Amino acid sequence: MYISVQKWICVLSLCFILSHRVGARKRHNVLFIIADDLRPTLGCYGDPVVKSPNIDQLASKSNVFQNAYAQQAVCGPSRTSLLTSRRPDTTRLYDFKSYWRVHAGNYTTLPQYFKSKGYSTMSVGKVFHPGIASNHSDDYPYSWSVPPYHPPSFKYENRKVCPGSDGKLHANLLCSVNVSETPLGTLPDMESAEEAIRLLKSTRDSDERFFLAVGFHKPHIPFRIPQEFLQLYPLDAMTLAPDPDVPEGLPPVAYNPWADIRKREDVQAQNISFPYGPIPKEFQLQIRQHYYAAVSYLDSQVGRLMNALDDLGLAEDTVVVFTSDHGWSLGEHGEWAKYSNFDVATRVPLMFYVPGVTSVHLEQGQKTFPYIDVFGPTLHHFTQGGLVRNVNELLDIFPTVSYMAGLKAPHHCPDNSFKVELCTEGQNLAYTFKRRTDSRNSEAIACSQYPRPADTPQENSDLPDLKDIRVMGYSLRSWDYRFTLWVGFDPANFQANLSDVHSGELYLLEGDPGQDHNVYNGFEHSWLFHKLSQNQSVQQPWARTLKQHLLDLSAGFKSKGMA
Repeated sequence: MYISVQKWICVLSLCFILSHRVGARKRHNVLFIIADDLRPTLGCYGDPVVKSPNIDQLASKSNVFQNAYAQQAVCGPSRTSLLTSRRPDTTRLYDFKSYWRVHAGNYTTLPQYFKSKGYSTMSVGKVFHPGIASNHSDDYPYSWSVPPYHPPSFKYENRKVCPGSDGKLHANLLCSVNVSETPLGTLPDMESAEEAIRLLKSTRDSDERFFLAVGFHKPHIPFRIPQEFLQLYPLDAMTLAPDPDVPEGLPPVAYNPWADIRKREDVQAQNISFPYGPIPKEFQLQIRQHYYAAVSYLDSQVGRLMNALDDLGLAEDTVVVFTSDHGWSLGEHGEWAKYSNFDVATRVPLMFYVPGVTSVHLEQGQKTFPYIDVFGPTLHHFTQGGLVRNVNELLDIFPTVSYMAGLKAPHHCPDNSFKVELCTEGQNLAYTFKRRTDSRNSEAIACSQYPRPADTPQENSDLPDLKDIRVMGYSLRSWDYRFTLWVGFDPANFQANLSDVHSGELYLLEGDPGQDHNVYNGFEHSWLFHKLSQNQSVQQPWARTLKQHLLDLSAGFKSKGMA
């Protein structure tokens, strides 16, 4: 009798342990939302001008990462890096003209991983970068269970559809429109929101878990947006960037001459000199006005989508990720668009909503994500969700969302991972959901990079083809510094020569948060930078070498009493 009771106690204990573990690792649906060219110009990131109530509402119930950085500030390389969790030096994609599975390695993507675990994976809008960078198929059928959806009205995005003061239509940068008068009577992000909502409805009666990725096109140029959103930002209330001039000490190789902006008809009419401009101040204000309006337009589409998730009863069983592929300069440093290593180009919003973890369960009848009209009579203010201030990267999304959705996070990649199909070069940030803290980690580093064809601005400096890349700017962002080295690069073998230093940038963020004063060439600490070329190990990956160099730099500052 004693043995039987003992056995039953053991069985019951084992059942309790297993049920506890299964409960803790319950699988969730995933709604992955990615914007295009969105810097953290959001209320939840402290912007005092923007009106973004729906995204702010999501942030109030999410873990919000305050210092998340893209690995390359241009669409194709960044999205490929994010979705494979590999750095551009591993995907070997620095432009838009290769497919990583053929060009580098047969890497497993984020949606492909979920698909392999039994999820129905679906793509709406711009998730992968279209074209050869995703095999002209958005990586279907590897990544997606069904063919990806692209909004039909997107084919008009870069055509002459922008009303001008002359009564004609132009291919402009500034392109506010009466939606009812546009081709097809709609806009791409409106169509994407509608299709995403339709797909959510289709999952309601299914027992299959889903991974739905929704890529909104805005605030990417042209600013083809409903004209009413400009009313939210009167031009006389807009201001210029706080640092609209090219900073002294900026190496010419670091400058982004915003070539794509210059191709627009309304910009060409400004007769702006190449490469430094500047753009006339009145037109700068209009660009900033239209960017902010585009963000509010994006916010309204995110609000529609989140409201539908709520109405369909899916909000309590779906992990939501919201982010962007990179940022966008709005006149800082005399630059526009992306294409640089500055924070304004590499820093992105990143937030994770995990039901029952980042937000409490509501009482019956309460909505989690009610739609908020940005044109409403009152502004909505939300308490901040969990804040994570330490530096992290878009590479971290893959392992983190996998773990938080109930799957195993991929293991970390070895130094040479070209033949490893599933691994991550990012970090699983799951620990931040349990221990939210503002304490700073000076060891945390985000790595970004940008290629250039030459040491001085060229017509193709913003987006050189692989064969034309001669210089690579490797940039480290810590809590205290942004440190960038521009080094020689051989495109034939994808090899950077870290001993061939063309120039450098160092910004001490405590006194220079806008990164306007490059102190790299300062005499008092120039000796620290010789260490890189003198103590080079060919076997070390560049990120590890530069990180160590930055830590040496930090120690040097402290020993000199400069930190």
